Amino acid sequence: MSRILIVEDEQVIRFALKRFLLNSKFTVDDCGSVDEALNLFTLTDYQLIISDLRLPGAPGTDLISRAKGTPVLIMTSYASLKSAVEVMKMGATDYIAKPFDHDEMLSTIKQIIKNHQTATPVIAAASKKTATLDKTTPIKNTFIGKSQVMRDLYKRIDKVSRTDATVLILGESGTGKELAARSIHEKSTRHNAPMISVNCAAIPDNLIESELFGHEKGAFTGATSQKTGLIEAAHGGTLFLDEIGELPLDSQARLLRFLQEGEIRRVGSVHHQKVDVRLVAATHRNLKKLSQTGQFREDLYYRLYVMDICMPPLRERREDILSLANTFLERACRRLKCEPATFTEGAIKTLNYYSWPGNVRELENAIERSVILCETELITTDLLGLDTDNNNLNDAVINYIERTIKPVQKEASKQSGGGLSLNDYFQRFVLDHQHNLNETELAKRLGVSRKCLWERRQKLGIPRKAKA
Repeated sequence: MSRILIVEDEQVIRFALKRFLLNSKFTVDDCGSVDEALNLFTLTDYQLIISDLRLPGAPGTDLISRAKGTPVLIMTSYASLKSAVEVMKMGATDYIAKPFDHDEMLSTIKQIIKNHQTATPVIAAASKKTATLDKTTPIKNTFIGKSQVMRDLYKRIDKVSRTDATVLILGESGTGKELAARSIHEKSTRHNAPMISVNCAAIPDNLIESELFGHEKGAFTGATSQKTGLIEAAHGGTLFLDEIGELPLDSQARLLRFLQEGEIRRVGSVHHQKVDVRLVAATHRNLKKLSQTGQFREDLYYRLYVMDICMPPLRERREDILSLANTFLERACRRLKCEPATFTEGAIKTLNYYSWPGNVRELENAIERSVILCETELITTDLLGLDTDNNNLNDAVINYIERTIKPVQKEASKQSGGGLSLNDYFQRFVLDHQHNLNETELAKRLGVSRKCLWERRQKLGIPRKAKA
C-alpha cells in the first residue's frame, strides 16, 4: 500500500484530502508546514508528497530537494502558467490547481506513483553505473557551444586536422587554445602518437633550449647525464608550444631550423638528428607587431603562420554561456562531491551580461568558487564573486541588448511598417519611469550601471526629471 504525505496549512482542505485518500486505500500522514514535515517524518518513507505551494515559513517547493527522489506534487490556488513552469523547473513531479477535481487528483496520484515505482530500479542502476564512472572515468574536456562562431571554429579545426601543416592558434587568455590544439591532434593521423605540451612562459630562459632540444652529458654545469628534449619526445606526434611569443630570440633561431629542416641538435652535440613532429603553437600576443619591433623573428613568424585559428572570446559567443556554465556546474558538483546545484535568475542574468575578460577559464573558476562557498542548492550572483562594477560590463550589456533586440525590431518593422529602435526603447522607458524610480532603480531595471545610464542620457539628450 502506497504512503502519501500531505503538507497543507489550511486544515479544512488538508482533512478533506486526507479523508479522500484514505477512502482510496492509501496510507496518509499530514502536517501544516515544511518544518513540521522535516521534523516529524522521514520524507523518503513515502511514495508521494503532496504540498501546497504557499505555506507559513518555507514554501512547499523546499521539499523537492529534501525529498531525495520522492516525487512531489505541488498544489496551489494561485494557479498560473508562470508558477507552473517555475515549480516544474525546480523539480516538482506535477502541478495541480485548487479547487481540484477529485477524479483528476486520484488519476494524477496513481500515475505519479506508478511512474516512480517503474523508474526506481532504473535510477538505482544508473546511479551505480555513474558512481563507477566517477571513480574510473576522467571527465574529458571538449568544446561546448553551438553559436555560429563556434560552428565556424569546428569546421576550421576539421580542415586543419587533415593536414600536417604548422598551425598558429591566436586568442585571448582563457579562450581554450590548448583545447583547440588537442582537438587538432586527436582528429589527425597522429592521434595514436604522443602530444607534448610546453608552456614557453613557464620555463626559465637559460633552460628552455635544454628542455626543447635536449642536451648531452657535460654540455653545461649540472648536465650529469644525457637528456632527451621535448621535441624528440614528440617524435611521430604533435608538439604544442603555448605562449610562443615568450620564447627567447636564441631559441627562436633553433626552432626555425627545426621547422625548415625537420631536424634538431641537442645542446653540446655536434650531430643533427631527424624528427617527425607536427608543430602547433599558440599565443595571446600580436606576433606581427612583435616581429616589427624586433622582439620576435620575422622569418619564424611567417614560418608559423601557415594556418591560423582564431579563438573567439566569450563575450562574442554569449549564446554559449549558459551551456558552458551548466556543464562547469555539473562537473564542479561531481568533483567536489556536492549535491546538484542550480543558478538563480539573478545569477543567470549576471552570467549573460558580464564581460568575461578572463573568458572561459574565468567562467569555470567563478563557478567552482561558487560551488565551494554554496551552502544551499542555489548559486547566487554574490557567490560567483565577479567584478560587476567593471566598466566593460556596461559595453557588454549594450552590445548584448543590441544584438538580441534589434533583429526582432527589424522583423517587426518589416511586418508592421514601424517599430522602435533601441534608442527609442531606452528613451521611452526612462521618460515613462523616471518619475517613480530613482537613478539607481532605473539603471537596475535596464540592466546597466548608473554611469552607463548617465552616458546614454547625455548621448540621447534625455532630460532628468524636474526637482520638486
